[in-house]
Amino acid sequence: MDKQHGSRLSELFGSLGSFFRKCMFCILSMGPIPNHFAFIMDGNRRYAKKEKLEEGAGHRAGFSVLMSMLKYCYELGVTYVTIYAFSIENFKRKPDEVQSLMDLILEKIEGLLKEESIVNKYGIRVYFIGNLKLLSEPVRVAAEKVMKATAKNTKCVLLICMAYTSCDEIVQAVHESCKNKWEEIQPCNSHKSCSGRVEEVDGKSIDDGSGHSVQELFGVQTNELRATRASTLCNDVAEGVEMSDKKSGVVGHAVHGSCDKWGEVQSLEASRIGDDVIPNVKSEKLLEDLSILKVVDIESHMYMSVAPNPDIVIRSSGETRLSNFLLWQTRNSLLYSPNALWPDMRLWHLVRAVLDFQRILQKKEKQS
Repeated sequence: MDKQHGSRLSELFGSLGSFFRKCMFCILSMGPIPNHFAFIMDGNRRYAKKEKLEEGAGHRAGFSVLMSMLKYCYELGVTYVTIYAFSIENFKRKPDEVQSLMDLILEKIEGLLKEESIVNKYGIRVYFIGNLKLLSEPVRVAAEKVMKATAKNTKCVLLICMAYTSCDEIVQAVHESCKNKWEEIQPCNSHKSCSGRVEEVDGKSIDDGSGHSVQELFGVQTNELRATRASTLCNDVAEGVEMSDKKSGVVGHAVHGSCDKWGEVQSLEASRIGDDVIPNVKSEKLLEDLSILKVVDIESHMYMSVAPNPDIVIRSSGETRLSNFLLWQTRNSLLYSPNALWPDMRLWHLVRAVLDFQRILQKKEKQS
């Protein structure tokens, strides 16, 4: 009898809480609603220590809070939510702790596939973001299974950053961008000559029966080589890094993603090669354009290219550090740092972040 009475009371309070949230969210919806929330879930271990709980209990309490926060976000109308679940740096923790976390993560990932899970309730598409090959095979397979199972969901998006750091993301994006640029400026991509084939270069027909490429005959290969060397000077977009090409003796300096040293490298290479270079203005211009690495090239290869930049980053426990999380994407994001540890986070912390976001946007509109 008492259990039945308690169950009814619980349902009643649950209904009242849901009604209260709907009223509050309707009021908040009168202003702009963030499209993308990002969470740094800090303080799980400190919470366990504070509450004198066993090891790992803090992370389980944190997961329960995460489910509530996701529900609040999607009820509010937020489309994208990103969570910092496991950093590459976390692999440096004690092996027992890392294994315990991996076991918990595997359990919760598998739980996302259950019919009654929040993923199915709200039609959420799940992405696992990061260097996934660093994860154990069971976790990686489970993550891939969830991504495949939710691929057709279109209402909301959940991005789970695992084996992730922003530095790793930027490095791999630059690597992939340079690799693509290299493929674009390969000489065989523009002109190829086969035995007995007639090619046209700058309006002139060339009959090359020897099977050599037209680039070899007209110096385009040399130009391509110089373009390639120029493009390699762009391999660091975050900071200026001085690099040298020992073969050619060319030293360049790439700063903040720009590659404005093309002319200098070109002239240096031309003076080094001398009379072997045959001018080809059109090819020079084409290769120059192709060799420039743009910001959009790098951003298209980011792990986070599947989502817009976050509007708000919430880090619990009062810390204002980003801890190598979305450094590229958060340059214009609002950072909200409540003092509460992650398992202590509640609805009003989220509401406060939204109100701050709306206030700042209104202030910007008045100034403009």
